[in-house]
Amino acid sequence: MKTAGQDALFTELYDAYSQPLYRYLYHLVGDVAHAEELLQDVFMRAYRALPRVDAGANYRAWLYQIATNAARDWFRRQSVRRWLPLERERAQDAEPLEESLASDEPALPVEERLAVRDALRELPGTYRTPLILFAVEGFSTTEIAAVLGISRSAVKMRLLRARLLFQSAYGVCEREGASASNIAQEPGSLSRVARR
Repeated sequence: MKTAGQDALFTELYDAYSQPLYRYLYHLVGDVAHAEELLQDVFMRAYRALPRVDAGANYRAWLYQIATNAARDWFRRQSVRRWLPLERERAQDAEPLEESLASDEPALPVEERLAVRDALRELPGTYRTPLILFAVEGFSTTEIAAVLGISRSAVKMRLLRARLLFQSAYGVCEREGASASNIAQEPGSLSRVARR
């Protein structure tokens, strides 16, 4: 049975992390409706598991771990659904719906944001996930290791490979003052570019 303190903590976590988690999920799955569904799933899972979480836990890493697992489950289901003819037809007819999230930071020009978004989507999930956590969400390598359940050195290796793949997908040319060779080098460095 949940206590009033757990309900208050859940509300606090939802208020603090719903928008960043939505953005993260959108960057992983590339679809507004699916990101919203996954966000609901993440918070349902979190609500159920909250009584089993230690009071001093890193709630941010814990929620992102749940979100990452929910996205992985979604990708597994999508790979099965691709074999169904009806789903294939729907996927061809679907048009992406774009919504803007409020941001305190000025966004870069649309062309720049689209180029970054497209480059991120070209990356395999193994590399896209840590790069988004690092460069968009501002996670440290230690936090990413906790979210993904891998070692910090494995995170560093994936980030290195992700940057190389991103640079290749993004292009080596200069774009609006940001070069592909120095992009995604610091935590949160893509937050202004990738913000929708």
